[in-house]
Amino acid sequence: MADFSHETAAGGRVAGVDEAGRGPLAGPVMAAAVVFPQGVPAPLAALLDDSKALSPRQREQAFAALVAARASGIAEYAVAAASAREIGRLNILGATHLAMRRAILGLPSPPDLALIDGNRPPAQAPCATACLVGGDGLSLSIAAASILAKVLRDRAMTRLDARWPGYGFARHMGYPTAAHRAALAQLGPSPHHRRGFAPVDAAWQALAGHAP
Repeated sequence: MADFSHETAAGGRVAGVDEAGRGPLAGPVMAAAVVFPQGVPAPLAALLDDSKALSPRQREQAFAALVAARASGIAEYAVAAASAREIGRLNILGATHLAMRRAILGLPSPPDLALIDGNRPPAQAPCATACLVGGDGLSLSIAAASILAKVLRDRAMTRLDARWPGYGFARHMGYPTAAHRAALAQLGPSPHHRRGFAPVDAAWQALAGHAP
C-alpha cells in the first residue's frame, strides 16, 4: 500500500513523477509531477493508489480530490505531455522522459528530489532523481502523479475521438486492441498515430503500397 515514507526519508521537497500512455499506438504520452509540502491528509491518502488499481470512477474521485488539494495548498502538481510526433522522433522512452522533465519544470517551485516510477530516470532531469520500481503502489506522491496523468490522458484521447472518429479512441485510449488494429488497417494512420510502433508502421507501408 502506498504511503509517505519514501518522501519523509528523503526530506525536503520531494516530487512523485509518473507517466501514462507508454503502450498505446496513438496519442501523447503524459507525465505528472506531484509535491505534498506538508504530507498527505488521511482522507486524501485513502483515495490514492496506483491508477491501474482504481476503477474509472475511483480515479475521477481521486482526481477531483487532488484538484481541491491544490486549490487549498495541500498539493502542488504539474502535468505535461510529449506528442505522437515527438514519440516518433525520440522513441517512446525518450519522449516519456521529455514529458517527465516538462512536468518537473512545470511545478511552481523546483523540488529537491524527484521520485521516478520505474528503473530509468530521465536524462538531464532538472533536479536530483531516485527511481522506485512499482512506485505508484508504494509512494503517495507517485500514486497521485499516476492518477493525474491517466485521467488527463484519457480526456485527451476522448477529445481526439471526436476529431478523428472511426478509430474508437474514446474506448481503447489508443491501446492496441483488436478493434483499434482493425480500424488502423481499414482507415490508415491518423496524424496522432505513433511512428516507430510496428502496427502503425505497417499501416503506413500498406498505405504507400496502395498509392497511385
